[in-house]
Parts: sequence; structure tokens; C-alpha cells
Amino acid sequence: MQPSIFNVRVPLADGGDVFLMNTFTDAQLIVSREVSDLLDRLGNGGFANTASAEEREAVHTLAENGFVVESRETDRRNITSYFDSYRTNSDQLRVTVLTTLQCNFACDYCIQGDHGEYNKTAAKMSMETAARVGDWIQGRIDAVRPKTFALTFFGGEPLLNLPVVYYLAERVAGMCRENDISLAFNIITNGLLLTPELVDRLTAFAPLGVKVTLDGDRDTHNRMRPLRGGQGTFDRILKNVRAVADRCRVAIGGNFDESSVDSYPALLDFLREQDFADKLVKVAFKPIIRESKPKGFIPLTAVGGEGKPLNGACMTSAGSGVSATNACDSCNFLDDKMSFLREETVKHGFKTVDGVHMGPCEIHKQHSHTIGPEGSLYACPGFGGNLGESTGHIDNRQDDLRSAAAKRFAKITAWEDCNDCAFIPVCAGGCSAAAHVELGDINKPNCHKRSFEAGVVTLAQQAARQMALA
Repeated sequence: MQPSIFNVRVPLADGGDVFLMNTFTDAQLIVSREVSDLLDRLGNGGFANTASAEEREAVHTLAENGFVVESRETDRRNITSYFDSYRTNSDQLRVTVLTTLQCNFACDYCIQGDHGEYNKTAAKMSMETAARVGDWIQGRIDAVRPKTFALTFFGGEPLLNLPVVYYLAERVAGMCRENDISLAFNIITNGLLLTPELVDRLTAFAPLGVKVTLDGDRDTHNRMRPLRGGQGTFDRILKNVRAVADRCRVAIGGNFDESSVDSYPALLDFLREQDFADKLVKVAFKPIIRESKPKGFIPLTAVGGEGKPLNGACMTSAGSGVSATNACDSCNFLDDKMSFLREETVKHGFKTVDGVHMGPCEIHKQHSHTIGPEGSLYACPGFGGNLGESTGHIDNRQDDLRSAAAKRFAKITAWEDCNDCAFIPVCAGGCSAAAHVELGDINKPNCHKRSFEAGVVTLAQQAARQMALA
């Protein structure tokens, strides 16, 4: 018997008790220092000969919660089995549709790069392709037989192609109704075209979650996310959010860098004062993904306005909408800033990610798919539009590039290079899209251990407060 490698400890402020968490079982306990010391004795091999009956009972309880295991090999077998099960689980089918790679914004950090002629050439899904997407989805429903279906509209700006949004929403709703499948819609949007009419039309078929991006306070957001003509967008987005907040689930996201992060407390102050504040289901901010050093022409590389446009999706908004957390929410920035913004968000009374339960993300799920505007398939939205990373096509066409990509994405195991890190079950080696951009390899860990450690400290503080009130 020995302590699990997935144990995390936080000494509490009173100096006596210790918060224990096992990231594999998600067990969370507040124990005495003596119980914490038992784990150390187990790890040092000095427990068996000196243990009292009370100590043996304590170890039994710890084992029941996963804090004590037979061996390191037990932990490794458990995590391998967990990821295998997670990948093949068929309870839910998730499909993200990139209705278009066009956008009406000119975000300087956007991977689409060029803000001039790009929209004249960026892909946009035709109704003919949408019909074929519908056929493909019907085939997946027949093959997988899921209990739930999540359909996310993404881009570019997905609401620039409303005919496809409406067509697929209605058709998928009919499929789910016929097969007794629970359905939910998500839209990841910049918010400029968000209207009550759109929301009402979609919620007639299924519950809808909308994620809208605000990149700091008014002045900062208008600098970071202007229209292509340079005009600000903050006020119009807020007007639209206000108009739909009582019609669907609304989450607020934000993308920060060194120049914008300090404006977020002011944004939180502003949001707290709004009449829709209590209707927001989540507020969460994340860093902008940037290439750390030049590596040539690499998909998803952030380029300035003078660069050539890349045929890729808006990775800065990638994620699972408002229905789930996503590992992409902890990519590529100072971990202390992530922790600070989480704490500020909670102080302002908003629900947010806790910094620990961040994954694994959808890239590790066999029955999660992203579909590009022309029908190409991708492992996650972060690679959408980059044909070199396409894993297939809705018409089943195959070529050497797609076959090679499908093999690369078939089982990403970046966590195997993480040794005995306690956060493997909730991290899985980090965001693969960020690893691709920063490290040039989806199978290399994209590590943000400090951010996870800070998240555990927050959980410990919350548990201590709850115990004090009990």
C-alpha cells in the first residue's frame, strides 16, 4: 500500500488541518496533520510495523477514497483505463459545425490574420454542404445511438451564415426527437448579430447556450475586438446580451494578454452592475494562444494585420460553449494571472471554472467531431479549417494527409511524458492545440501545473470556510 500519485495536499491556515484531494477519484477531505503524516509514512515504507488500530482504520478510509492504492502500477493502470473509457464513451455525441470562417471583427490577435480581403476568400458552408452534413450526422446517430446530442455552431462568426444554422438546428432536432435523444444547442459568437429572434427560433427546438466574448472593459475591448472598419463593439454586444439574457443560458468569455489583463477587474465591476448579471451562467477568461517562437508556416499561428490569412478557426474562442468546461481555458499565459482572474470573478459573485476540473477536453473523445465549412472533419475546433490536420470528410473521402492526421489524433497521450504528475486526470497533458502552436507537437505536454495548484488552494479555502460554518 502507498499514497496515490494523484494526491494533492494543502495545509490550512490554522496550522493543524490539511486539505486532501485526489484528482482521479475527485475525493476531497479535510484531515488532521496526523492523518496527513500517515500518508508520508506509507510512502516511506514505515507504516506496517508501527500502526495502531485507529491508524489502520484511517488508512482504510483513505483507501476507500483513492488516497491509498496498492502500487504505482495500480494508479497507472487506472489512468490508462480511465482515458480509454473516456475516449470510447458513447453516451453523448458532440458535433461542432463551422458555418463559416468569415468574421465581421478585426481582432488583432486573430489567427485569421488579414483584416482586408480575407472575407472574400474565407470558406462559407453552402446549403448543399449543410444537407450533406445533416446526412452525416444521421449516420453517426444511427451508429452511436447516444443518449444526448450537443450541437455547437462556431466559426469565424457563425451567425454570418444563419440559413445553415437554422437548417441544421431544425434537422438535428427532428433526428433527436425521432430517436428519443436529449438535444442541446450552443453558439460561440462575438455577439454582434445575437438577437431575440435568433434565440427564440432555436429554443423552439432545444435549450440553447450562448458564449459571448468581452476582452476587458469598454476601452480595452474596443481596442482588442473592433469591427473591420475600426469601430468599437462593446456597447452593441452588451445591448444584445441584455436582450437575450432571460431567453437562454449566456456565458461571458474573454481573451487576455499582457496589454489587456489588468482591465478585467473593471469589466467585472461593470458586469456586476448590469440588470442581467444574475442570469449569467458562467464568466471565465483565458489567455490568447500565441506561437512562442517562429517556426515557419504553422497552422493556428497568430499573425498581425500585415500577415497572410490562415485558413483556420477562431481558436481564441474554442471550447464547449456554456454546457461544459474546457481545457483550452487554461492555455498559454502566466498562471498567476489565471488564478487572480478566477478569484476576482468569484469575488464579484459570478460562477466560473475552479481551475482544477478543466478536462479532459473533447479532443480525447471518439464521438466528438468538428466539421469545417466544406465538410472536412477535425478532432477539435482548434484545428478547424486547417486541412493539413483534417482527420476525414463527411463524404468519406480519404487521402494520405487525412489518414496520417487520423492516426495522430486517434489517441493523444501527451500525459505519458508527465511522469507522476498529480493533475494528469484533469489535465491530460494540456491543450493539444496550444501544444501544436507553441511546441509543434500535439503529443507534447502543454503544462500549466502552477495554475492547477492554485485552483486546489482555492478549493481548500472554500472547503475550510464551509467546515467553519457547519
